[in-house]
Amino acid sequence: MTTVADVRTAEEPITMLTAYDAPTAELVERAGIDVILVGDSMGNAVLGHDSTLPVTLEEVQSRTAAVSRATDETLVVADMPFLSFGVSDAEGIENAGRLVKEAGADAVKLESGPHTVELTGRLVDLGIPVMAHLGLTPQHVNQLGGYGQQATTEEAARELLELAHAHEEAGAFSLVLEHIPANLAAGVSEALSIPTIGIGAGPDCDGQVLVITDVIGLGEWSPPFSKQFADVRSEIERAVREYRKAVESGEFPAEEHAEVVEGLDDVY
Repeated sequence: MTTVADVRTAEEPITMLTAYDAPTAELVERAGIDVILVGDSMGNAVLGHDSTLPVTLEEVQSRTAAVSRATDETLVVADMPFLSFGVSDAEGIENAGRLVKEAGADAVKLESGPHTVELTGRLVDLGIPVMAHLGLTPQHVNQLGGYGQQATTEEAARELLELAHAHEEAGAFSLVLEHIPANLAAGVSEALSIPTIGIGAGPDCDGQVLVITDVIGLGEWSPPFSKQFADVRSEIERAVREYRKAVESGEFPAEEHAEVVEGLDDVY
């Protein structure tokens, strides 16, 4: 079983994917992925929202529980959704605790900034492992004005590095770096003792994470830093069309799909 300690001390590249339901989580684990992130990316990926902002704690909790029930060997990390932390440390601790205690998460992820350093330390002190997240933080989309690359100036890069060190010192066991220059990600990875996990941050991070719907080709669009490894969208559409045709033609259900019970003729 992959543990927080395994991730923190990993010598091989760390593999992480999102999953939002039990069947997908089971397949991700069978494929040997180290970490499953139950991301608030579910908002865009599977819940039909335009951003992650509408995702609720209850939705993350429900889907984390489904993923946890379906897996035994994979580290399950639950995303803390928008406004489930940051209002007060007490509320953030309580919400993180629910994801671990009630939903079965092994750790939580925080979209990080100066406001999450102290909370990270408090959570770690209480026994709740924290994965930090810097660079593009989608919960700040309204403040950022979009999903463009972050930390592209020297000042912003220095600030990101300082925040990375601060969260490491606070006890975070790993750090997601999203959509930042590859050379900056390489420098941050070299500077930290905890592993970095990149998404749109180049090849020199200690691991990589992608959204599962991008990897399998389920969505209509994926970001330019992602890669589609299959075309599940077309295969699902083909299967559904074949089902419709079979029903309309009377081909389905056939005799082998139905069971006859003797002695019921007198009923009708």
